[in-house]
Amino acid sequence: MGRYLDSSCRLCRRERQKLFLKGTKCFTEKCPVERRGYPPGQHGQSRRQKTSEYGTQLREKQKIRRIYGLMEEQFRQYFEKALSQPGRTGENLVKLLERRVDNVVYRMGFAPSRKSARQLVSHGHILVNNTVVTIPSYIVRPGEVIQIRDKSKKLDVIHSSMKRIKDTMLPTWLSLDKAAMAGTFLSVPERADIPLNANEQLVVELYSK
Repeated sequence: MGRYLDSSCRLCRRERQKLFLKGTKCFTEKCPVERRGYPPGQHGQSRRQKTSEYGTQLREKQKIRRIYGLMEEQFRQYFEKALSQPGRTGENLVKLLERRVDNVVYRMGFAPSRKSARQLVSHGHILVNNTVVTIPSYIVRPGEVIQIRDKSKKLDVIHSSMKRIKDTMLPTWLSLDKAAMAGTFLSVPERADIPLNANEQLVVELYSK
């Protein structure tokens, strides 16, 4: 499966906003979006072209795709699945992405970024209902318990990340026991409760062309 191997910060600069792809670095003065708030490349500072309707829709799709760390084919598959479900397609799409186990691990504060969370899952550090899950795209269901494997509880990346998380930062659809390094996926979140600064309806319009 293909992977993006270039600088993650270039993606944030391309979207001209923080996508929080680098964990704690995004909250410091070292964040390139703070220092160079223009697109990357030779003509980044001088680029002043008008954006078409298609261009606006494309940028929104790319932004959401990059936030969750998906390749184009993966993202399209999620859209097709969301399209087949009852309700608003855009909201279904975001809910599906939020239910990925790597995203849940990130939301619970076990990892500083979704990329780091994806590595924890892939390397077998995460249990779902006491079973090792190594597939980052695993869709978590309400009531399932996500926890750190016993032999992994001393990892520095997990401890440093959990020091950052505060109870007020935890989404309402999750519960967390910091001492046990375990949390529960309480329910599928409503769109209004998902902290995602994006317009998923533009993605629906783009794929409907």
